[in-house]
This record gives sequence, C-alpha cells and structure tokens, in this order.
Amino acid sequence: MPELPEVEVTRQSFAHRIAGALIGSARLGKPLRWPLGQPAEALAGRRVRGVRRRGKYLLLDLDRGILLIHLGMSGSLTFSAGPAQAPGPHDHFDLQTDQGLLRLHDPRRFGAVVLVEDEADLVARKLLDHLGLEPLGDDFQVDTFHAGLRGRRAPIKQVLLAGDVVVGVGNIYASEALFLAGIRPTTRADRISLPRARLLHGAIRDVLSRAVVKGGSTLRDFSNAQGERGYFQLEAMVYGRAGEPCRRCGGPIQQLRQGQRSTFFCRVCQRP
Repeated sequence: MPELPEVEVTRQSFAHRIAGALIGSARLGKPLRWPLGQPAEALAGRRVRGVRRRGKYLLLDLDRGILLIHLGMSGSLTFSAGPAQAPGPHDHFDLQTDQGLLRLHDPRRFGAVVLVEDEADLVARKLLDHLGLEPLGDDFQVDTFHAGLRGRRAPIKQVLLAGDVVVGVGNIYASEALFLAGIRPTTRADRISLPRARLLHGAIRDVLSRAVVKGGSTLRDFSNAQGERGYFQLEAMVYGRAGEPCRRCGGPIQQLRQGQRSTFFCRVCQRP
C-alpha cells in the first residue's frame, strides 16, 4: 500500500505541473471504493489551484470545490503532457486538463476519487476528520503525541497504524521508526514514557523525511506521477529482513503478525 512518503512523493512529482490547469473533461472507469459524488461532467471548466496532502489523501484544490484522491492498496497516479494513451483495464479515473492528463491506475480498486464542495462537506469530514496529527507538520509535538499514546492500551505498532494519534505512519515506516527508537512493537502504547515517546517522535520524523528524499519505497509497483521508482527499501534496517542479521547487533531480525500485518524487529536492540 502506498504510505505517506509515497503519497507525498507523488504530490511533489505533479503538483507544480498541474497548478493553474483548466479541466477540459473527466472520465470514470469501474467503480472505486467511494463514488465521485457528482457526474464526471461537473469537473469540466474548473481550474486546479494547487495540490495538498492530508495523511494519505491528496487534495486538489479547485476554483470550485476540492477533489479528494486516495491511492488505496495498489493505486498510482501518472501525469503526462503528451498525447494520451487509451485507458487500460485498471485505469479508473482520468482528468484531462490543458496542461496534461492526470490518470489513476488502481488494479484492486480500493482507491477513491471524491468531489466535495469544501472540507466542511459531510463526505470530506467523514474521510478526514478522524485523521491524527501530520507527522511532518508543525503541530506534531512531543507532548501532544505522548498524551495520545497514554490514552491507548493497544501495542504501539497497532496504534501507529491506526492513524488517529499520528497519521500516515504505515507498516514499513512504523517498523523502521520503532527500531530507530529502540522500542519493541508489542509494547503497550500507554506504557511508553515521555523520554521514549520523544525518541519515537524524532524517529518517525527522521524515517518519513528520509523516505520522501529517497522517493518512497517500491516493493511491488509503486512509482510517482513521472514513473520514477522509490529506493528507501534498500536502506531498511528491519522491514522485510526476517532472519537476516541486524545491522547494529548482528542478531537475527524477527518477524511476527500484528493485526494481519507483518512486523519486523530486533529482540536485542528494541526493548519492551
């Protein structure tokens, strides 16, 4: 699944190219997780002001309304200025503008493209209101983060994935941040002290920032809107390395299942 770094990398790869574009037409393919909410024809004649990100959602600010895009489990966006190729069987949304074509490719169709009037729209609030703090934003402060953890009894890895304390720290980056902070993924969130929360806060920022610089992680087929792959996975300390030696202590990296997701950690370097 594209996680926060991949979504941010995608945003950066086309936001400047589509800003100011006039929408000529839109096309919908097979149904996605959420309906557009209005006929595709309603997008024609609107202008794209810019592209923001909230968690794993991309927000295309229009002169009238906001287009919310989520990449789901397997989605990716492309933006091409040349002649458009005919859509393939997994291309489920096209936005044709006078500056190029924005296309959503989503084989599993768990993504979403939703047109709302503004962020106060009931549909927008249902999608966005429950999201936690932005880990790369100024509002992500240690004290607030620790207070959120103190209210949760679940394992810290599960709390990070839930997205209501801090948003966008997906499976890859939760494992990496917990390793960097020296915290066992099974540790209950409410038992993490303020000093350890400070370490984890810094580790989350560090891991996500480095992942953005590296273009995200390409484990299967992720690429940004210009078709470029990510390389963060090549420097992962624990993720996907079960049985391999820890890069710090040399002991074997462990793997376990938490909430139907694989977790990777080092028993020596990460304490309960």
